[in-house]
This record gives sequence, structure tokens and C-alpha cells, in this order.
Amino acid sequence: MYLSRYNSTIMNKTKEILITGFALFSMFFGAGNLILPPFLGKNAGDAWHWVTIGFFITAVFIPILGILAHARLQGTMYDFGKKVSPTFSLIYCLIVYTISVALPAPRTASVTHEMAIQPYFGTESWLTSSIYFALVLVFVMNRSKILTLIGRFLTPLIIIILLSIIFIGIFSPNTISTPTIFETPFVSGLLEGYQTFDAIGAVVIGGVLVISMNFNKNTSFQEKKELISKSGLIAGLGLLIIYAGLIFNGAIFSSTFGEKATRTEVLTGLSTQTLGNIGTTFLSILVALACFTTAVGIITGTSDYFKGLFNNSKKAYTITAIIGCVLGIVMGQFDVHDIIVIALPALMFIYPITIVLILLNILPEKLATPTIFKTVVIVTFIFSVPDFLQFLVAKESLTGIQNFIPLSNYNLGWVLPAMVSFIGVNFFKLNLKK
Repeated sequence: MYLSRYNSTIMNKTKEILITGFALFSMFFGAGNLILPPFLGKNAGDAWHWVTIGFFITAVFIPILGILAHARLQGTMYDFGKKVSPTFSLIYCLIVYTISVALPAPRTASVTHEMAIQPYFGTESWLTSSIYFALVLVFVMNRSKILTLIGRFLTPLIIIILLSIIFIGIFSPNTISTPTIFETPFVSGLLEGYQTFDAIGAVVIGGVLVISMNFNKNTSFQEKKELISKSGLIAGLGLLIIYAGLIFNGAIFSSTFGEKATRTEVLTGLSTQTLGNIGTTFLSILVALACFTTAVGIITGTSDYFKGLFNNSKKAYTITAIIGCVLGIVMGQFDVHDIIVIALPALMFIYPITIVLILLNILPEKLATPTIFKTVVIVTFIFSVPDFLQFLVAKESLTGIQNFIPLSNYNLGWVLPAMVSFIGVNFFKLNLKK
């Protein structure tokens, strides 16, 4: 009897971990991200493996560390920056939500237009984005459960199609024959991983997951920590398989695409060459629906945050939702490529700080005290400014600074200073104690 109960408990726990892991995967797996790996593989050519490693670090490894940090904290996104200062954390949250509404949400409309609307109907992007975000606003204001139901079926279907594309591509007679266009493939993969917004997503999603689990009062802190950690690893494995497979297939079929092929054209072309026209049409429809659920999720989450910020004001929720959808209409008219270019300065500013916050929150408290948080975040911010400014001013004016800062020419000028400040402050505190 006891053995039977024990086995039942183990099975229930395993089932819960798998369900949560797949839920996390679907949250990370924004349909807009699908256009990034194949295009990266196309340009990577024979250096696809270096690009994959770089992409894995910023698009999978760091985000999963973010989930593990949430498992340790079991708080909200606000708690991630609280050790720096409450004011900093508030500003950080505002910036993250603003970026989410202004960039990844409109990108879903742009991907939908380029993959599922324009090829079949030939309509203008402004019409697509207007109708798209008008529908988003309707769903955000009514919080329809239809999206949840659709989401449960969409993700498995997209995964099945993507795995079909990946495996058919792997066993095709094509070989990688094109050289890479990247000077530093590893760094190019690293920076392209920023465009997934997955590290930012981890900070937001992890908080939502913790809040959802807090409704179950019978689950202990340690049990929740184990569940979130193992679920995060499952989600990470899923992302790694899909991303690596799409990068590899982009490299295999790279010679079949023109030099000026866009990200959406590469993904569409890849599905056509492996699944045919019917498979491509089906994928386009599914991606469009999945993009829609992502946009609704982003606008709803942001509106919820501002609602809480203004004492659960329904008016704040409505105003935020309307502003978010208007921004979506304006930004959604741009091509996917243009949105990615516009996003670069914002990502160069917020991504280094997000990565540092994730890494510090996963470390033991004795190695990540409030003083260390403050020092490392300030240093990271200062040394990431040149990376941010190079997209706003002439690059020649920053040459002297970038030559002075190690790795700054690779847009990673903040990395070594952050490491040195972390080690230096810890070393100083250790000597102080002695």
C-alpha cells in the first residue's frame, strides 16, 4: 500500500513537472522568434555550430537561468532588482514592459502580415496591423478563455510541423556548401539571441509562474523550487532542439536562398522545400494564430502591471491596453527587419542589465549582497552605454572609447568590467572580514 502511494506521488510530481515544463516552453516559444534561427543559419553557412553556441547562450541558457533564479527568489519581477534599490527596480520594470509593448508585440503583427496575409491577399501592412490590434484590444478587454484553449493546441501543432521540417531537412541530400558571412560567428549568434527577448521574457514569465503556484497553499517553498527548476530545464531542452534544428536547416538550404531574402522568406522557403506548399500554408496560419496569442499575452500582462501600480485601477488597465494597441498599429506597419533594427538600441541597453540581474540572483547571498548588486549593475550600465549609443550617433565618434574598452568592438564592452567589479568587490569584502 505504501509503495503504491509512493509510486503514485512520484508519477503525479513527474506529470506536474512535465505539464509546467511544456507550459513554460510555450510561453517562451513566441512565434515571432521562429523567423530568427533559419535566417541566422542561412548567413552562418559552414560556421553554423559557432553561431548556434552563441545563440544558445543568450536565447536559451540565460533565460533558463532566469527561471532558476525565480525558483530561488519566488517573488515577482520587481524582486529581481530590489537589491539595487526599490526605485531602480520600479524603473527597470517600467522599461521592460514598455519595450515589450513597443517592440515584440508589434513584431507579431509584422510576422503575421509577411507570412500569412500579404502573400495570399496582397494587402497593405497598415490594414493588417489595424485589424490585428483592434482584435487584440477586444480580447484583452474581455480576457477570453478561447486564447488559452487555442494555445493548448497551437503549440503542439507548430512543434510537430517544425520537427518535421528539421528532420526532413537533416536527412535531405543537401550539404552545407556556403561560407559564413559573419566575421565573428559566435558573437553574431550571441547578439541575435537578444532579438528573441527570451531573457526579458524569463524575468516576466517566471514571476507569473510563481504567482500562479502561490494559489496552491499546500505546496512548500522547496517543492515549488524543485518544480520550477526542473520545468525550466525541460523548457530549455525544447528550445535548444528547435533553435539548433532550424539554424542547421537554414545552413543546409542556404544556397537556395537569395542574398536579399528576408527572415520570413527564409522560414517560408524552408517549409516549402521540406513540406511543400500545403505545409507552408498550414504553418503560416498556425504562426499567425500563435503570434496573436503572444500579442494578447504581452498587452494583458503590461496592462495588469500598470493596473496594480495604480491601486488596481480599471481605468489604468484600459488606458494601458489602448496605448499598447495604438503603439502596435504604428510599429506593426514596419517590416520585421525594420522592427529588429529599431529594437537593437533598446536591447543593447536593457539586455546586459537583465543578464547581470539574472546571474546575481542565482548566486548565493554571500556572493551577491546589495553592495555587489549596486556596483555590478552600475558598472554594467556605464560600460554598455557605448554599445547603445553606436546605433544613435556616428560610429566614428565612439571609436576611441570602443578601442579603450575590451570587447566593445563586439558590442560586449560591459562583460569584462562587470566581471572585474564582481570579483573586486567580493575580494575587498573578504579581506575586510579578515
